[in-house]
Amino acid sequence: MTGAAPLLKLNNGVEMPAVGLGVFQSPPEETVPAVEAALGCGYRLIDTAAAYGNEKEVGEGIRRSGVDRGDIFVTTKLWLDDYGYDSALRAFDTSLGKLGLDRLDLYLLHQPVPFAQDAWVASYKAAEKLLADGRVRAIGVSNHTAGLLNTLVEHTDVVPAVNQIELHPYFVQSELRELHDRLGIVTECWSPLGGITVYRPQGVNGGRSVMEEPVVVGLAAKYGKTPAQVVLRWHIEHGLCAIPKSVKPHRIAENFDLFDFALTSDEVAAIDALDTGRRSGPDPESIRLDSFSRR
Repeated sequence: MTGAAPLLKLNNGVEMPAVGLGVFQSPPEETVPAVEAALGCGYRLIDTAAAYGNEKEVGEGIRRSGVDRGDIFVTTKLWLDDYGYDSALRAFDTSLGKLGLDRLDLYLLHQPVPFAQDAWVASYKAAEKLLADGRVRAIGVSNHTAGLLNTLVEHTDVVPAVNQIELHPYFVQSELRELHDRLGIVTECWSPLGGITVYRPQGVNGGRSVMEEPVVVGLAAKYGKTPAQVVLRWHIEHGLCAIPKSVKPHRIAENFDLFDFALTSDEVAAIDALDTGRRSGPDPESIRLDSFSRR
């Protein structure tokens, strides 16, 4: 294992690691050892959500790791069931209690809800209060398109520090990233290895695997790395934050062993060329408060 994840400066000066552990779909009983393993091999960013059902286990993994809390960047997210000003504040308290923490590093709205704008905006205003009160170090959003992001910014006071979005070589989101750059928003990437194209085979990119693309396989051979490491390094070269998910200790360690090689600009461009311009996850423009049951 070499090096440490670079730090990305948020628009309020807070620094966030560029690589973290995601725990979406990690069973609670496997989340504690996964978090402990990640922190043990150098990760300092852990990303969870109320909807994942494993906030308590994330907190336990943090405590078992022995790593100082001040060195760990912890993110969780507000779920649709709790949108609204007062309910969002209560949900934050619930999440903090499950995590066993007295402060959060980053709090995100998990989804936009364009068909319930009052509740959506009120939820973000609640996050603004949490920020003002010092209960969270930064606030942001997840799954917001450029149009939805502009709408939210027009109705609120604090520009989101982060927008966590589907982003991988099949869906590079160039236009949205350009808006992020103009607004000073850090782009954080879920499914950074393109796993969603595997577990959602009915999607537009279903049946394809980024890890099997010849350009990725070829670069892995060149650098003596795995295809996953090449793709994660691609995120780093773009200045993105990636949160790959795994519960396997060897895979967790592999996904962090990224700091002893670099891709050239031509190699980055070759991976960029895999872009289909089509998302595999849900369309954020169609989200309603009852779009999903709590996962």
